[in-house]
Amino acid sequence: MPVFSFERTTPLPLDEAWRRLTEWPRHSGVVPLTRIIVVTSAPTREGTRFVARSGLGPLVLDDVMEVTVWRPPADGEPGLCRLEKRGRTVRGWAEIEVRPGPRGRSRVVWREDLRLRFLPGWCDGLVARAGRTVFERAVNRLLRTA
Repeated sequence: MPVFSFERTTPLPLDEAWRRLTEWPRHSGVVPLTRIIVVTSAPTREGTRFVARSGLGPLVLDDVMEVTVWRPPADGEPGLCRLEKRGRTVRGWAEIEVRPGPRGRSRVVWREDLRLRFLPGWCDGLVARAGRTVFERAVNRLLRTA
């Protein structure tokens, strides 16, 4: 099971870090060759569904996700969003946690189990490394852009 995680500290307050990470269409601008399509009405809540469509031309992979936990940060308490991957090819889950950090900063914890249905288990390490690299860069960009 290719599970990976990483943490980032940002000078952004909790609410702003949360907003930047959970406005799903913003991910289109930071994940290469990917477009986000939200298929349920706003605002985001448990049950919200969206698709991350990645690829070029006819070689496209859909990562269908559903929000199963939606607890935005409030009153200095951490926020947690859990996404379950519901697609035919991409399976697993992702968690985005935003918690108070030192000196008014926010601490982001990203955890993900990323499984590709047709890949053998010996590819798990490669999938985890590639996923971690892509999502670390995406989170860095999301927290850096206005």
